[in-house]
Amino acid sequence: MDFELIAGVSAIFVIMAIIEMFKSFGLNQKYSPIFAVILGLVFSFAMAFYGDTVEYESAVRGLIVGLGAVGLYSGVKNTAQLKK
Repeated sequence: MDFELIAGVSAIFVIMAIIEMFKSFGLNQKYSPIFAVILGLVFSFAMAFYGDTVEYESAVRGLIVGLGAVGLYSGVKNTAQLKK
């Protein structure tokens, strides 16, 4: 399996954990999607230094990872609210 694929998928969970940590420190929940996309871009550009990807591929991958973290979080939250 490709290392960049593994790092991209695991980055979603790392971003979700970082956002939850910053929420406990007082991050407004409204800003968490923006923060997730920024973290996705930062992680993706950091991975570009270790891989063979170019900047625009890193930007697209970062957007996908950041938006994936937001979508996964909101999907789990909405499903949990249905059970209540």
